[in-house]
Amino acid sequence: MSQFLVVSYDIPNDRCRVKVMKTLEGFGTRVQYSVFECRLKAAEIAEMRKKLKKLVGRQDSVRIYFISADDVSRIEVLGSGEVTIERLLFLH
Repeated sequence: MSQFLVVSYDIPNDRCRVKVMKTLEGFGTRVQYSVFECRLKAAEIAEMRKKLKKLVGRQDSVRIYFISADDVSRIEVLGSGEVTIERLLFLH
């Protein structure tokens, strides 16, 4: 079962910020400049944490918010955009 996460970051160093952004692109959808929505399984969450811990320094901030299924259904988007939908993988 997958978990819905919101990951945000505030990283002053350009080089580090780009590395964090590229890492998160492998796990979720960028919905704002420094905010990603992800639907991940436990093993994927552990992998994401491991990769981020290698990049994040003392002056940096990365926040991971775990959102319940009930709360996901109540997310509102004002303006453009939509809530990240479940990733589907089809194998032939």
